[in-house]
Amino acid sequence: MSTIKLAVIPGDGIGKEVVPASLQVLDVLAEIHGGIRFDYKQYPWSCEYYLEHGVMMPEDGLEQIKDSEAIFLGAVGNPKLVADHISLWGLLIKIRREFEQVINVRPARSMKGVTSPLSNPQEFDLIVVRENSEGEYSVAGGRIHSGEDEVVIQNAVFTRKATERAMHYAFELAKKRRGKVTSATKSNGIVHSMPFWDEVFHDVASKYPGIEIDSRHIDALSAFFVTRPHEFDVIVASNLFGDILTDIGAAIMGSIGIAPAANLNVNGKFPSMFEPVHGSAPDIVGKGIANPVGQLWTASMMLDHLGYNELSSILLQAIEATLEKGIKTPDLGGKNNMDEVVNDIIANLKNM
Repeated sequence: MSTIKLAVIPGDGIGKEVVPASLQVLDVLAEIHGGIRFDYKQYPWSCEYYLEHGVMMPEDGLEQIKDSEAIFLGAVGNPKLVADHISLWGLLIKIRREFEQVINVRPARSMKGVTSPLSNPQEFDLIVVRENSEGEYSVAGGRIHSGEDEVVIQNAVFTRKATERAMHYAFELAKKRRGKVTSATKSNGIVHSMPFWDEVFHDVASKYPGIEIDSRHIDALSAFFVTRPHEFDVIVASNLFGDILTDIGAAIMGSIGIAPAANLNVNGKFPSMFEPVHGSAPDIVGKGIANPVGQLWTASMMLDHLGYNELSSILLQAIEATLEKGIKTPDLGGKNNMDEVVNDIIANLKNM
């Protein structure tokens, strides 16, 4: 029997609710369908940890988790306790950057049992591949002067290496899907980085003659995500543009509560990290209505990444079977609490 070693960080808010629920589901999945077992080691790093220790994670935190096969994260952030730039850069972004998780992958598709707010979603199924290490989220820049003369400079940094890496990943992914890659750009308004992005995209595309390509400006592309998402397959985007598009993707699915994400290390030096998109949702903490689907779909992506494709598929089938019955949390228009949704997913796994 294989053992999968996971570093588990429930984090803040509803992360402390949906992560334990998801581990319960994973254990049932492994017992019934897998011939595997999960070895969890949990870490209490969070905003509450920061209030007690003055840091989001201990100085040797990365050392503690670097030998895990994957990191399973719930949520980070509680702005009433800790400013977002402290909590995110002290934990989530620190792990992403120092573990070289250079690709962020977020799918969005029509799900059985979930009503999209779009009038005619036409069974869309797309994946955004987001460059995850630089771009508009670079730390290069600063402030000078003060008062009315204050100047703030924020530099976007694009390297050929990172840009090519994200694009190659997108094209390789498209080869396994419907064979189309769309580039998110803004070369008609951003005069240096985006023409460079376009040049690299066409250079990389030339190495994949069987893949259909398209390039769209981010403003129009955002609109097309709403008006005709079914036209897209794989979209490759910079750090900021990918961030924007994936939130739109979550919205058109029906709820940010079901959207998953993966932060991938592609050189094999460090573990990858898997987290739902929904964040800590402090407004519903303790009410028992947190949607576990985002965390569970994230777990499905993690299993895929680790090579357990059949288990990943079984878990997603069990989730959709529950949603199709109408067993859903209030964010999806349902009347069920989190435990009821989780229990039905577990029952599906046992009956499959």
